[in-house]
Formats: sequence, C-alpha cells, structure tokens
Amino acid sequence: MNALDGDSLVQGKNISLALPWYNPDMQLVLITIVLLSLCLGQSAMAESVETIAREGMVATSHPQAVQVGIDILKRGGNAIDAAIATNAAMGVVEPMSCGMGGDLYAIVYDAKTKKIYGLNASGRSPYGASIEFFKSKNLDFIPASGPLSWSVPGCVDGWDQLRQRFGTMGWDALLSPAAELAEKGFDVAPTIGGFWRGAEGLLQRHPESRRAFLNAQGRAPRAGDRMTNADLAASLRLVIAGGRDAYYKGPIARDIVTFSQVQGGLFSLKDFEDHTSIWVQPVSADYRGYNVWEIPPPGQGISALQMLNILEGYDLHSLGANTAGYLHLLIEAKRLAYADRARYYADPEFVKVPVDRLISKDYAAARRKLIQLDRAAPTMPPGEVALGGDTIYLCVVDKDRNCVSLIQSNFNGFGSGLVPANVGFALQNRGTLFALDPNHANALKPHRRPFHTIIPSLVTKNDRPYFVFGVMGGDMQPQGHVQVLVNLLDFSMNVQAAGDSPRVEHIGSATPTGHPERGVGTVQAEPGIPDAVVRDLEKRGHVITRIAKNGGGYQGILIDDANVLHGASESRRDGKAMGY
Repeated sequence: MNALDGDSLVQGKNISLALPWYNPDMQLVLITIVLLSLCLGQSAMAESVETIAREGMVATSHPQAVQVGIDILKRGGNAIDAAIATNAAMGVVEPMSCGMGGDLYAIVYDAKTKKIYGLNASGRSPYGASIEFFKSKNLDFIPASGPLSWSVPGCVDGWDQLRQRFGTMGWDALLSPAAELAEKGFDVAPTIGGFWRGAEGLLQRHPESRRAFLNAQGRAPRAGDRMTNADLAASLRLVIAGGRDAYYKGPIARDIVTFSQVQGGLFSLKDFEDHTSIWVQPVSADYRGYNVWEIPPPGQGISALQMLNILEGYDLHSLGANTAGYLHLLIEAKRLAYADRARYYADPEFVKVPVDRLISKDYAAARRKLIQLDRAAPTMPPGEVALGGDTIYLCVVDKDRNCVSLIQSNFNGFGSGLVPANVGFALQNRGTLFALDPNHANALKPHRRPFHTIIPSLVTKNDRPYFVFGVMGGDMQPQGHVQVLVNLLDFSMNVQAAGDSPRVEHIGSATPTGHPERGVGTVQAEPGIPDAVVRDLEKRGHVITRIAKNGGGYQGILIDDANVLHGASESRRDGKAMGY
C-alpha cells in the first residue's frame, strides 16, 4: 500500500489502482512530500523517543483529538469516556478515515472486574441486498464506491454500547468537544491534507460531498487550512439530545434512507432500526510468554495470531531485526495465514469459523512445515480445517488502568464517496468486501456482516494489561501487529521504535472476496530496509518493490512493571501520544 491508504483491501489490488478517489496526477506530488518528510524526520525517527506518564495517556493520529481525550481524563472521565470523545473528534478532523458513517471495533480491559471485553460494532448488509440482485446488474463484484457498497454504519451504536457498559459521562460531555471542533473549525494536519487532496476527484462527483468536504472553490483543503463542518456538528448534537436512537430510529436514519432511495441504494428504515452491536469474547494466543488478544471473525485479527504462532517456532532474536532471514519467515507466515483468511473468515452468525483450530499451536506447527528457509513457496494453499483499507486507531489508559483499544473506519478514503444531505459525514463502503460466490464463506446475504479488516489489539502479561496497540491500514493491519510485536518482544525496541522501524508489506491475491493466492505476490519495502537484504530476499524468490512510506499507522501504550505508561504514535502520520 502507499501513503494514501488508511484501511483498504479492494480485490487484493494495490491501493493506487483500486481506490475510486485515487488521482494519478497527485502521485508525484505526494511521493515528493513523503520523501521530504522522511528525510527531514530521519533523525527524529532514529531517536524514537517515547512519551512517558503516570496518570493517564491517549494516543491517536491527530493532536487536537488527543487533547480532547486528555481533557476528558483530567475532568474525571475514565478510559472509555476518553476513547468515545477522542473517536468523535477524529471523525471531525480526519473525516476521510472515520466517522459516524463507519464501523467500530474495540477491546476493553476493565480494571474493576479484571476482565477483557470485545465489541463488534460493525453493520450488516441491507435486507434488500442479495447475490441475485448484483448478478442482475451484470456485476461480478460489489463496486468499491457508490450506493451499492453500503453496509449499515455501526459506529454510533458502538459508542452507545461502550458508554452504557463502562462509561461514566453523558452524551453532552462526550460529543460536545467534537461538535465544537466542527462548528469553530480545526487546522488540517499535513498527512491528512494529503489524504484529502487525493480524494478530491471522488468528492467533486457529488454535490453533497462537495459541500461537506471541499472549500468554496471546490478544492480539498491543504495542510494548515481551517475547516468547519456545520452539518456534522448538527448530527452530533442530535445524538447528544436523542441518544443513539436519533441515529438509528430518528432524523439521521431518515435522511440516509431518503438519500439511498434517490441514489439507487438498498437501505430501508428497517435496516437501521434492527441494527445491533455484539459483545464478543476476544481470543488470544501466547507469544513468548505474553497473551496477544484479538477480536474474532468476521474481523481479520486472528490472522495476526496465526502468524505469531508460526513465527514462535523460530529464534527471531538471533536472526536480527529486518534481516533477510527474519523477513523471509515473516512474509511466508503471512502468506499461510492469509490463505486461511481467504477461505474461512466470515460472519460466525452464518457459518462456522474454526477459530480454535486456526489459532492452535499444533495447527501452526503443521503449517510451519510448508515454509522453506531458502526460498519462497510458489503458492500457499489454505489449511484443511474441519468445519462443524480508511481507518483511525486510538488507545487510552486511565489512572485506574482501564484500557481501551479502539479502531474505527470508513474502509476506503471517504468510504463510498457519498454524503447524504444534512448529515455531514460520508457513508462507508464495507459492503464491497462481500464475495458474490454463493459457495464462499463470506458470500453476500441479506442482513449479514461482511469480512472486516479493522482489528484492535491488547497484550497481557500475567493476566494484567501490558500493551494496548493497533496498526491501521487494511491488509497491512495483521502484518503491522506482528512486526510491532516482534520488534518489541524479540528485538527489544521501545514502543516508539517498534513502530518507527522500517516495514515491509506483502501484497498478495488471496482475498476474502473469494480469490485464492496465485504466485508469490509482491513485497513492498520501505527505504530503511537495506539493499543487501532486498537482494537476498529476491534470491529466495520474493518479488520486492520499494515504497516511500508504508500506509499503516500505529499507536501504542505500554504499562511497565512499575506501572508507568510508555506511549507511541506513528511517525509516518500526524498524531501523538500525550500523557499527564
């Protein structure tokens, strides 16, 4: 993926070719910006200075949203309150990546019960959606933009579920800071400005999208420009006054459905009235004595656990960080896990997903045998198991050590590219991740959740929270989880260095829409990966391309043995970790 990407996985293609808002005229400009930022920031990245605090901490990809979360903590709110308020603010300041038109996943560690909870706040397909409908339109896949790519947005119900179960503050306290940012204005950050400019062509196609997200001249704002969004502020204030029902049973749902009818979409009021989030039990795998927790399918989190289980059988520390020997194993482990992802990951309400078997140690041992140390396997088939993307990530830890790992997304930049009249936010395009093969586990059916790319994570040590983290970026997310954890646990990097270290990303053709892996795929390597390592990997049969900057975005908070917080924020993005 390239620097434009937030959370994209479209038919297994590279983001620059797949996104409907991609503008090839911007490529040279953005690459130049990226290379300059990398050169100017090289010394800062090399230092990889952590943020240290004792009371509480918030980390996400825009400083103004971080400040909103810190203010909530200082006013007596807990980590859950701060996470909701921060997420709402991110929907204002980084609207292409997240917002009220997207979905949400979260993992919560509750200090009172000392238990871990998972929330799947993703939406389902419309009742009117079916494979037959798309076939009647002569479509072999669901479009990546437009009204047919919609699934019901789950974000606002996710906020409500988190607030009711763990929060201490009301809607006014939680959403007013975001509403005020939208009303009074905010400064566009540099990387976000690049995302915005890349989406300019998509937004110009639709009058409501232009009105919500482009300036008076019909152009995207540049870094440092001041932006407001009165319609989004009004939507937030509707939820403040009427709660989640203002969204799913009130004026916001009515505006969306009316817009859907005009645009040829499939939404009905019943789709919104029947929407519910699901509390799930996160699943874990032990890695080097640490328990790594992920949300189970339809998310892709267990692919990170599968990769870690495979890699645990090797002495990565002796190989060294970003050596050819380590990266070869990482890439092959990813290919094995993603082959299973393409075959098995789907909505467990409709099909049996063999989670326990897929994340078991003996299954990993069997899969590990397929890896050759000196060459890339020509193909990586899925294992035989008996059956019975744009994104933002944020993490918060409070003074009581409640922890929230939360990820929220529109999928592509500005999702479907469509903004219903009056609401001020874009609707996601998650529906594009359904398969139109009726025999596939992830096949489109009415009122069904699609395969999902967003994955928050939490690491525990001796049953206590140790590391709250996530990595944005669609297909990159599990790969990013694994690289950050290996950097931290095998190569002894601090939390900032673990994310700043040069990355690779394997781009393959095994996708949840039904495509198996064909060939070895392509590995994208950042400039910090030495040329000698690239040549070694190529000798092993890998296809390597250079990329200026990896599209993933990382945030993390580590709680050390002395109960001190160590925070990090992705140096490739605009964010920060802040504590007090």
